Amino acid sequence: QVQLVESGGGSVQTGGSLRLSCAASGRTFGSYLMSWFRQAPGKEREFVARITWSGGQAYYADSVKGRFTISGDNAKNTVYLQMNSLNDEDTAVYYCNVKGRVAWYQAEYDYWGQGTQVTVSS
Repeated sequence: QVQLVESGGGSVQTGGSLRLSCAASGRTFGSYLMSWFRQAPGKEREFVARITWSGGQAYYADSVKGRFTISGDNAKNTVYLQMNSLNDEDTAVYYCNVKGRVAWYQAEYDYWGQGTQVTVSS
């Protein structure tokens, strides 16, 4: 079992910044990929960014490239999402996700946090 707790959400004006944190606890052995997703009211959950623990390789959705930065602190089992130049389209509940597996022959595990609200007002 892996528990994920998101924090750092809140309300911000257009053009402002927020930094989200996702702290992982529990049985985190074998984790190799952490991601951020978001879901706006009435819309499907969408991918935002992901990062690999081993090499720190990051990948972003086109909608946030150049504005958001994902990073991780392995010692703290925490992943961050620095969000700059926020606009109305960024308003959503942001969810943290972790993927991994204990051994190569075992099924991949996939856990989600409960989300943190980000509201951007214009």
